Amino acid sequence: MSDSIICQFYTKIGACRHGEKCSRKHTRPSHSHTIILTNLYRPQDLGNQLDEAKKKDQEFENFYKDIFVESSLIGQVEDLVVCENENDHLNGNVYVKFAKEEDALRARDNFSSRWYNGRPVYCELSPVSHFKDAICRQHETKSCERGGMCNFMHSKAVPRDLQRQLILSQRKFRS
Repeated sequence: MSDSIICQFYTKIGACRHGEKCSRKHTRPSHSHTIILTNLYRPQDLGNQLDEAKKKDQEFENFYKDIFVESSLIGQVEDLVVCENENDHLNGNVYVKFAKEEDALRARDNFSSRWYNGRPVYCELSPVSHFKDAICRQHETKSCERGGMCNFMHSKAVPRDLQRQLILSQRKFRS
């Protein structure tokens, strides 16, 4: 099979704006270190005032913590990315990269039979192996001209102290 018929966006990002209608092939992996929880993060509309912004930040941190902890109960989490793009194929997607492929498989099976915030969880293995290639570099510098409609991941910022706390607690749990 020629590389010209494989969708490079799906391979690199784990999602394609054309979805099932794409003229190129989306090869779903049978094994991977990474899972995708499709459109899982749905922030509540809390308004635009400063108080509301703080509530949104707290809501996101609680969500991030929840997903990280649930994932780390299955296996060692190496990375967790939440997309804040506005387009349908990336909006709210959560990518979790595990240290071991077998943990990603178990996580897929575990999450696929669950509900979150009153909605079913849609989880599958993702072809994404390097988030560095999938994340929009311009978004990181707040200079992406495509805004929320960009086809690369716009990773929602996570406070460093929260990340550090979760990594340390995971290490303690696993030791």
